[in-house]
Amino acid sequence: MELRDNTILITGGTSGLGYEFASRLIDMGNTVIITGRNQAKLDQTKKKLPLVHTFQSDVSDPLAIKALYESIIAEFPRLNILINNAGEMRKLNLQDTSIDLNDIVREIDINLSGPIRMIQQFLPHLKAQPKAAIINVTSGLALVPFPLSPIYGATKSGLRSYTKSLRVQIKKTGIKVFELVAPGANTPLNDKFAGVQEGVQLMDPVKLIAVALKGIQNDDYEIYPGLSKVIKMMSRIAPGVIFNQMSKIADKAFAETNS
Repeated sequence: MELRDNTILITGGTSGLGYEFASRLIDMGNTVIITGRNQAKLDQTKKKLPLVHTFQSDVSDPLAIKALYESIIAEFPRLNILINNAGEMRKLNLQDTSIDLNDIVREIDINLSGPIRMIQQFLPHLKAQPKAAIINVTSGLALVPFPLSPIYGATKSGLRSYTKSLRVQIKKTGIKVFELVAPGANTPLNDKFAGVQEGVQLMDPVKLIAVALKGIQNDDYEIYPGLSKVIKMMSRIAPGVIFNQMSKIADKAFAETNS
């Protein structure tokens, strides 16, 4: 797909992979719009990327998505690419009785329900464009469970399954559906896991997004940068090996928490 002269909406664009997507895509000659929940962070991003357009919005809120759609389509009727990047990852001990029933599914609301609702809201508009694309950011943890972050992994597995089905259902519309299977990266998402994932090589987000953009330009509908390519291979030939390593990380972390 040609990544020039597009109008692109990126959820969660104030940091991490979303920010790198925005920065590179602006440099490539696109109109880029980002969303985020925190207005102060949006303002900071605007200072660093003067050409970016910002909208405060929360992908976990269906009403906010509807309002976002109305605002963006009114101002940017040529919108033709949606990048579902917003996400949250937490360490969760499922035996912790202090976690209430609303909080336990917070990652589902953001990581899975959010992209599904965004696509459902914007799909009719995207279908009407001469060229269009949807890019869903999943994770290497969509391929193998990570017991330290059980809800996050479940959401990314769900988003991966949904993306595959979406690609089949809309294949005759001309909308290209991409999945970026992101490995662990040196972004704020992983800051809370510092010291936990010993031996895990976190990928430079600049390099990760460079691989992603090249894949999109080459119409590679599933993109596996860095370690995610290894996880893909190992999950097929020796799935138990990686899962055992992931389990050891969780066992150690929860043992330290409970000690």
